[in-house]
Amino acid sequence: MTDHPAEIADTPTFSEVIRVFGHIGLMSFGGPAAQIGLMHRIVVDEKRWVSEDRFLHALNYCMLLPGPEAQQLATYIGWLMFGVRGGIVAGLLFVLPGLAVIIGLSAAYALFQDTTWIAGLFFGLKAAVLAIVVEALIRIGKRALKTQTHRIIAAVAFFALFLLSMPFPLVVLLAGFAGYMAARSERATDQPPATLQDGEKILSRPHLGRSLVSLIFWILVWQAPLLVLWLTLGPGSFTALFAFFSKMALVTFGGAYAVLAYVAQVAVEQYQWLKPGEMLDGLALAETTPGPLVLVLSFVGFLASFRQSMGLDPVLAGILGGILTAWATFVPSFIWIFAGAPYIERLRGNRLLSGALSAITAAVVGVILNLAVWFALHVLFARVDRLALWPRTDTGSGAPALFSLSISVPDWATLDPAALAISLLAAVMIFRFHQGVGRTLVTCAIVGLALRAAF
Repeated sequence: MTDHPAEIADTPTFSEVIRVFGHIGLMSFGGPAAQIGLMHRIVVDEKRWVSEDRFLHALNYCMLLPGPEAQQLATYIGWLMFGVRGGIVAGLLFVLPGLAVIIGLSAAYALFQDTTWIAGLFFGLKAAVLAIVVEALIRIGKRALKTQTHRIIAAVAFFALFLLSMPFPLVVLLAGFAGYMAARSERATDQPPATLQDGEKILSRPHLGRSLVSLIFWILVWQAPLLVLWLTLGPGSFTALFAFFSKMALVTFGGAYAVLAYVAQVAVEQYQWLKPGEMLDGLALAETTPGPLVLVLSFVGFLASFRQSMGLDPVLAGILGGILTAWATFVPSFIWIFAGAPYIERLRGNRLLSGALSAITAAVVGVILNLAVWFALHVLFARVDRLALWPRTDTGSGAPALFSLSISVPDWATLDPAALAISLLAAVMIFRFHQGVGRTLVTCAIVGLALRAAF
């Protein structure tokens, strides 16, 4: 932990919060690691609105929640400054610039993806995303894996996902329990709440009745579009889309990297809204926009509605689908913060809770490693098979297994040398020459376009 001035600056004006989070929303490229670092630099180091301890306490809580942790952290900090209105402004300003860009790019993708130039463009972007995911893994790992216990938890989480295909919520719960038990084994007792630094804002004690009323209100706000869709359009593609992403928002953890595998499995294999390769295209688009990477889900919503427009103009239907997806995905983040943050603030300094939260953060590193491997296989190889290790499918036994052990195996004959070359180029730019995400993506897109035009 770095040293920071003990004195906290006076509470900013509401207009200053709007200006600062507007700037963060426009500049938040590079995924959650870069976005969290940007917020830390501005609100802790430069503005001194919150202390280092308070920032990390909020971050650990947000890492525990389903949905985009960076947007939740922005909402939390805005809530610390000006309550609910501050949280709404900070959370919205973090999302809206990127949402506008991703919907525009999704429209261009849906209309022109069959042309040679856009195929080459996304070929280069897809290959570059692999290096960006690896860079995110390293940056988050350096912050989260502080002890040997954390490193073991991250490794176990990776193998549980990669080999056993365990649900991420179960991995999170087990990691939190392991962190809690590790804290108890040290015979650590609850400490009094962390000492407030000079000038740090003191929050009032939460009231259970008001918290329940607030929770019910925000749940109604969240699900209001579903009622409107049902009454106006009846059951159909828009209703199914909103219902799916509403459920997704409750069961997916770890931000965009963890969400992608779940959406790929259900939206691609079950609903067949888009093809597996298009998921990678969507993530590459999201990497080029500011805001949370989970905006890739609005790309999915756009394509699903564009192709099942229910009598509307396809582009208009796509825009509606992208907005509905964003609503279903991001509104729950406000619910988690407004309902839970008052109680989390009261628990600052509790060693058992801190142990559980830090272990969950470590497990998320394992999730990102699992996604990095998944990306590498699907970007570099045209064919990837899932090989069952146990139980063997040829045993003839009809009894179901309690769990299965399997591994993804690429067909080495389908290795794409051009994709490998572009991924290596992106890695050299990021790790050797420390180029930014934007410049790396633009360069790789141009290279991919040139390769597709030449061959």
